[in-house]
Amino acid sequence: MGANEQTINTFATRVRQMILRFEEMKKENADLYLMVEERDAKIKEIEGELVKLRDEYDLLKTAKMLEVTDKDVDGAKKRMAKLVRDVNKCITLLSEQ
Repeated sequence: MGANEQTINTFATRVRQMILRFEEMKKENADLYLMVEERDAKIKEIEGELVKLRDEYDLLKTAKMLEVTDKDVDGAKKRMAKLVRDVNKCITLLSEQ
């Protein structure tokens, strides 16, 4: 076997090794993209749950503000009046736009 044949064989071997490595890297890349998509989906799910929980929390706060007991009728009226003022402020701001 001459020097040229030896060089060609070495070159061919290296090319095959590079092709195999490329295929491995391509599969690894696809796996990583899949992992990213799964994490993105999980993040969206958690963000949706967070929004839902925040809404529920706001409703609970509002319900607590409106809770009326015999001892706290005046306080409840004041809180209700404040809520009405806040709503009126919002309506005014929206009507100005």
